[in-house]
Amino acid sequence: MTGTMTESGTEISVDIRTPSPRNGPDQALERVLAAGRRRAGAIDPHHALLWESLVRAAAGGKRFRPALLVATHDALGGTAPGPAAEVAAAVELLHTAFVVHDDVIDADHVRRGRPNVSGTFRALARVDGAGAAGVDGYGLTAGVLAGDLAIAAAVRTVATCGAERGVVEHLLDLFDAALHATAAGELADVRLALGVSQASLAQSVEMEALKTGAYSFSLPLQAGAVLAGADASTVERLGRAGRAMGVAFQLADDLIGVFGDPARSGKSATCDLRTGKQTPLMVHARETLQWGRISSYLGRQLRDDELDEVRALLVESGSRDFVEDLADHYLEEARSVLRSAGLPVEILDRVSTRPLTAGDDGEVAA
Repeated sequence: MTGTMTESGTEISVDIRTPSPRNGPDQALERVLAAGRRRAGAIDPHHALLWESLVRAAAGGKRFRPALLVATHDALGGTAPGPAAEVAAAVELLHTAFVVHDDVIDADHVRRGRPNVSGTFRALARVDGAGAAGVDGYGLTAGVLAGDLAIAAAVRTVATCGAERGVVEHLLDLFDAALHATAAGELADVRLALGVSQASLAQSVEMEALKTGAYSFSLPLQAGAVLAGADASTVERLGRAGRAMGVAFQLADDLIGVFGDPARSGKSATCDLRTGKQTPLMVHARETLQWGRISSYLGRQLRDDELDEVRALLVESGSRDFVEDLADHYLEEARSVLRSAGLPVEILDRVSTRPLTAGDDGEVAA
């Protein structure tokens, strides 16, 4: 399996083995979603529509998180392909939940060029004749509930994955830790965007590690190791490697969030600027001579020409190069942790940041 995340200049590729197509994570995810569809359909049509919007939210994407879990399990000599597929599906459901909730937090109503969960239910409320407040409230409610349903389904999938009881308990602990870390990271992201204080680079990076590293990399790496029966030291080291990978991944996503093409990434190129996110890109820019002009574009919706201007300033200030170099640093840290522990570095060996070539067109946001 090869996944690519790019932003007009930097790419993160995730190249790992694809699980068996007959009974892998995709099939496990389909079973979970089908079971939810039956439950939702037995309640009422509106709830059934809510579940269908969640199914659409879970569709597509590169699915590198479940593939990473299975690759880790296999690389460490695991013999539990069935439970590994189930837990990998749970990781993807968790990702879907966070995406849905993140759109609610950022007040985004479109994902990958089409209405997301909140956007879908805003449109339904509007068709029914609701006023502006009702439209907003219905969309927000649907997004919160859909994300909650996905989290519950993910935890249930782990609990019923078929592994031994002690393994399941360990996996549930890992999922719980990832949930807490991600919630803390999201809260820190919004708190920093309040603008009441200036984040240091260390605080901004820590926020990114919590927000993305815990569930996107540490969780699948560690869960795959636990399912393979790895020792505690191996599981701990994989957690540290995952944290570094998560920071690199989020740094690339930050760049997509400013320099990316929404038609290719499915991610707004103005949201981070409009909401005043204190990403490492902005923290670095704040210390440059260009900051006075850059700051004038923050906190409001930008026209296309204004977006072009702030992009040029972020390049001129050296902030874009700084973030690309920082992503490289964290990628190498992840590899170093794996090498020092004698772990299978090939799991992440094809993960890299590099300049795009003219023919690259695989931009995909996190």
